[in-house]
Amino acid sequence: MDQRTYIMIKPDAVARGFVGRILQRFEDAGLTFEKLEYGVVTREQAAANYVEHQGKPFYDGLVDYITSGPVVKMVLRGPGAVAVCRKLMGATNPADAAPGTIRGDFGLVMDANVIHGSDSPESAEREIGVFFG
Repeated sequence: MDQRTYIMIKPDAVARGFVGRILQRFEDAGLTFEKLEYGVVTREQAAANYVEHQGKPFYDGLVDYITSGPVVKMVLRGPGAVAVCRKLMGATNPADAAPGTIRGDFGLVMDANVIHGSDSPESAEREIGVFFG
């Protein structure tokens, strides 16, 4: 069944020049780009996206990082897109991410995680609304 998911290449990966290589991995996996946008995340979008983390000790740093520079926001479509993307991205902490995954190959530290991806079809639709209206 075709499914949509939300993916964001974060400021660290954009600044280090990994956008093309990361996008290629999604294409190679058979996913299609429904929407693709280079831009910045506003503090309001960051707050809406990370609402479940408000009040946690790392929240302010998370918002500061995601708004610190340009990102690439996208909606990907394909069979099982959420699970396919989660597998391509690897474990959240780059130290735990397997080689061959995006985080395993490009991530340096957890606080500057190189990519975000929706963790369920429901969160994908919510996040698509936050970033694409």
